[in-house]
Amino acid sequence: MGSETVHRLPVIEFTDKNTNPETESWSETCKKVVDALEQYGCFVAVYDKLTQEIHTQLLESLQTLFSLPTETKIQNKSSKALHGYEGQKPYFPLSESMSIADAHTVQGVRDFSNVMWPNGNPTFCENLFAYTKLAAELERIVVRMVFESYGVGKHHESYVGSANYLCRVMRYREPEIGEKKMAFMPHTDKSFMSTIHQNNVAGLEVKAKDGEWFGLPGLTFSSVVVMAGDAIMAWTNDRIISPIHRVTMEGSEARYTLAQFSVMEKDMVKAPDEFVDEDHPLRYKPFDHLKFLDFFSQEENRMLESPIHTYCGV
Repeated sequence: MGSETVHRLPVIEFTDKNTNPETESWSETCKKVVDALEQYGCFVAVYDKLTQEIHTQLLESLQTLFSLPTETKIQNKSSKALHGYEGQKPYFPLSESMSIADAHTVQGVRDFSNVMWPNGNPTFCENLFAYTKLAAELERIVVRMVFESYGVGKHHESYVGSANYLCRVMRYREPEIGEKKMAFMPHTDKSFMSTIHQNNVAGLEVKAKDGEWFGLPGLTFSSVVVMAGDAIMAWTNDRIISPIHRVTMEGSEARYTLAQFSVMEKDMVKAPDEFVDEDHPLRYKPFDHLKFLDFFSQEENRMLESPIHTYCGV
């Protein structure tokens, strides 16, 4: 028997006013953010800096990118875990994706572009970087809100110095007659925090604590889904949840998405002492985030019920 609760992700506006720590609006927004992350593990941020123009030009560039020949796209290679081209998988034929390392930097975007286009593509770089720098900025604001709400704001500067960003650009084509509509299996993100932006084609679904799946209708050009990853769940000692989510395709249009993941590359992921007491015993051993990604990238570990608990759970 299903739940009688009608789930809908909280929608939180991010403006110059409520992202200023000196204002009363900051405190109110911090509470909304933490409440959402504790309840659902994610929320919809309406970010006023993400304009219609940036959104439109970004999606035009993604369409140009994915129209390249497959032999070009598969040149997106890396020895790093969870990087590189993914696609042409018989068990998930609807999805195709590529990764951009150091996505919040001009050089990272340019390096990716130079692989896809021998002479580079300045327009693509400009359009993509206009978004990725905003996504990184939004993520840092959210993380600061979380840290300060829990009284551990002193750790934020260290986090910013440790975090790097990987952007995965994705295309989900419409299912053909007889094909399964599941475009990406249920999973949690392995990041510290993720920011997800898309075109107007729905598909992302989140699993609530009561087991009910629900979609995210009504996303606009300025909407970014902010989602907690396994690393921040461990860092907060399970105060914030890392939500299970999936992609299910309907209709006759392709879905374009950018998911930007923050990864702590320099510091260990370790719950601050403030999060551990008699009522909240330590649930995760300190771990190296990159090594956790290596662990998860191994085929035998991808189907684990909870890779983070297997890897470093107490």
